[in-house]
Amino acid sequence: MRIFVPFDARDPKTRLSSVLDADERASVAQAMLRDVLAALAETTHTPVVLATDSVDCAVPVRVDDRPLTPAVNDALTDVDGSAAVVMADLALATPAAIERLFATDGDLVLAPGLGGGTNALVARHPDFRVDYHGGSYHDHREAAAAVGADVAVLDSFRLAVDVDAPRHLAEVLLHTDGHTAACLRQIGVELTRTEGHVAVTRSTENRS
Repeated sequence: MRIFVPFDARDPKTRLSSVLDADERASVAQAMLRDVLAALAETTHTPVVLATDSVDCAVPVRVDDRPLTPAVNDALTDVDGSAAVVMADLALATPAAIERLFATDGDLVLAPGLGGGTNALVARHPDFRVDYHGGSYHDHREAAAAVGADVAVLDSFRLAVDVDAPRHLAEVLLHTDGHTAACLRQIGVELTRTEGHVAVTRSTENRS
């Protein structure tokens, strides 16, 4: 199986700008990539990072500065057999969750994200192509139906949380102790209790 990990190496995680500045967002994005690659490494598969610019990491990197959909689809055309796409911001991902994804039968296996996205998938149908333009979970089900591919859906909390908004940072600090959690703590992002929820705040001593 060929595995691709898309990664925005130029201006990542802009929706975290209310909590993190540009340099901090870049550091957190790199830390999340390291966590995803570490989880994948324990599955005995070697992924390819599909990045918008050069990236320093321990696996092969394919640079493609096009938008996500054409970049991934071009990569899929080079695959003879099954392929997987695992997003680089799945900081909660574990080897066990990824193994469940890879082991699930189906022409197309989808791991939906919160809000209707597609956080990871396995494609075993040669004619399936991705479409990441908003609400991609629904779009991918339609794309599979259009080519006659059957769909399996993986229910996984660990793969459902893609870190795109400040509230997702709380999930990282609650449920992980990897590179991303360490990076957030170094920056000064801390858990705080609100009425009925756990959220994050910035330590004033870490702000420039």
